[in-house]
Amino acid sequence: MVEKKSTEKYIESIGRRKTSTARVRIWQASKASFVVNGKDAKDYFQTEDERRLIQDPIVKGLPTGKTALKWSVEVKVSGGGIHSQAEAVRHGLSRALVESDLELRGKLKTLGFLKRDQRSKERRKFGLKKARKAPQWSKR
Repeated sequence: MVEKKSTEKYIESIGRRKTSTARVRIWQASKASFVVNGKDAKDYFQTEDERRLIQDPIVKGLPTGKTALKWSVEVKVSGGGIHSQAEAVRHGLSRALVESDLELRGKLKTLGFLKRDQRSKERRKFGLKKARKAPQWSKR
């Protein structure tokens, strides 16, 4: 767990995807760290694809001069699957970075990181086999 002083100012934002919700807090620190639900991000997100997803706003979104700034990130994520959680973290981190510096908004917006992807599984309706699949129809 990352230790922080109560006097340090942090920026908090929320990211969502499907049923996943990520509460992201960032603050500038001398050493960069990424903690998700009390674990290191590498331990929480097992695959390289998911680790790349959560790092994208910092790696791709920040200009080369700004990458010298070290960000300490703490995330509480819940709901959904692990990949959906990674995308929620990316969304929340992007929103927090925009709060810290409004100049990043254009770059992050073109990359699509500020978009809330609301697609989720549709509920099953009564009388149907799935959300839209109806039983086979027979004339006689």
